[in-house]
Amino acid sequence: MKVLVTGATGFLGGRIVERLSKDDRFDVLATGRDKLKIQKLNDSGIKAIGGSLEDENFVFDISKDIDIIINSAALSSPWGKYDEFYQANILTTENIIKACKKNNIQRIIHVSTPSIYFDYQDRLNIKEDFLPNKFVNFYAETKYEAEKCIDRAFSQGIETVSLRPRGIIGAGDTTIMPRLLKAHQTGRLKIIGDGKNIVDVTSVSNVVDAVILSIFSKNEALGQHYNITNGDSINMWELVDKTLNKLGLQLNKKRVPFKLAYNVARIMEFVAKLTPEYKEPVVTCYGIGILAKSMTMNIDKARDLLGYTPKQTNMEAVEEFCNWWR
Repeated sequence: MKVLVTGATGFLGGRIVERLSKDDRFDVLATGRDKLKIQKLNDSGIKAIGGSLEDENFVFDISKDIDIIINSAALSSPWGKYDEFYQANILTTENIIKACKKNNIQRIIHVSTPSIYFDYQDRLNIKEDFLPNKFVNFYAETKYEAEKCIDRAFSQGIETVSLRPRGIIGAGDTTIMPRLLKAHQTGRLKIIGDGKNIVDVTSVSNVVDAVILSIFSKNEALGQHYNITNGDSINMWELVDKTLNKLGLQLNKKRVPFKLAYNVARIMEFVAKLTPEYKEPVVTCYGIGILAKSMTMNIDKARDLLGYTPKQTNMEAVEEFCNWWR
């Protein structure tokens, strides 16, 4: 089976490529923007081509003779201008769909995000049909629009599966844990709110399991969206504390009221928007919300239709990350 993995120079995409390339069932082609990582993939024996998915002709060319596209490419950030997110999340998805139609590609596995659920409220056991009154940022908005593109593709005859993995952690993580560690290093990491918020996270290896299950999923599982987590909710600050402890660090147990932290972030965002550089502020409202609010997701649908069973636990994923980080 010939599989194209987009976003292969990113965290999740890289782990997908690593797993599939060791499986004799797959002939893998990787693509991404990072030229150095593309070269490293080629040096390791994995065929990889660098380029931009915003280039329609590039997408057509690399997807010839492909059976399945796993789309893990995205601009994932709490900050940025709408056009940047549109280009990276919507336009690229549209180009992938066009390539599927032109090159007769049978299936797209699309990696979406549960950020589309977030609305600064405590939300427990969220199911796939929930939507807030307003999306929290351009990332969430454009990823939802990309999902709608995928849904239209399904109605036009392309087999699709959309995955919404929550808080991906593990070896290779360049976002969640590194951001927390940087905040700790600079003395900015403090407990936001009452410290009792419960969250779901997902081991990257469990997400890759879900991707492989999606590749082989039957007709009744197609055209659907799936929450993906470790299925074992945990207190947010307990998770952070245990991660820091494993790295020989201590969490500052000082608490900052949510409203105070949120209002400081609002001011910083307002100032950042006035500058020509439009540089991401040190603290964002979204970042404060993620640290302070409970968010857990129901994965019954993935269990029932995909046959998804989380194998790696929260603390095993933390251990994996810490060993890699060291």
